[in-house]
Amino acid sequence: MPVPLLILIILAGAVLLVLATYYAVKLYFQHQFRQWQAEENQRWGLERQKAIKEAIGKSRAVLGGKFTEQMAPFLPEFKYDPTEARFIGSPIDFVVFPGLSCGDPQEVVIMEIKTGNSALSPQEKKIQLLIENGMVRWELVRRSAEPDSGLRE
Repeated sequence: MPVPLLILIILAGAVLLVLATYYAVKLYFQHQFRQWQAEENQRWGLERQKAIKEAIGKSRAVLGGKFTEQMAPFLPEFKYDPTEARFIGSPIDFVVFPGLSCGDPQEVVIMEIKTGNSALSPQEKKIQLLIENGMVRWELVRRSAEPDSGLRE
């Protein structure tokens, strides 16, 4: 067998071996990638479902809290006449005027309604401190009458 033919066969065999190794490694890593991709898709799907359930739960809690806030004057825990309560909603829930229904208001009560173990927001805490420190005042805004437009009937 001539040497150049032997070199050509060895070279062809080496090229085939390199190509076979390349494709084998490529297939192996493609399989590994697809397996990882499937696992990640499954994990993301579970996390998405968990996030959706959590969002729905929080949304229900918020809606339930808002409903309770507005219905508070009609609940047994509310110790004032419901007709004396005025719903504001934000940043506080109610201003109550005990005695107003009799024509003799005795005090003004600023009220926040919370359900479950929800806490005051930073703004609500600040308002609570302002009220407790007496930083409340009365202010009257009087608008003057409209100027005469010169039109007479």
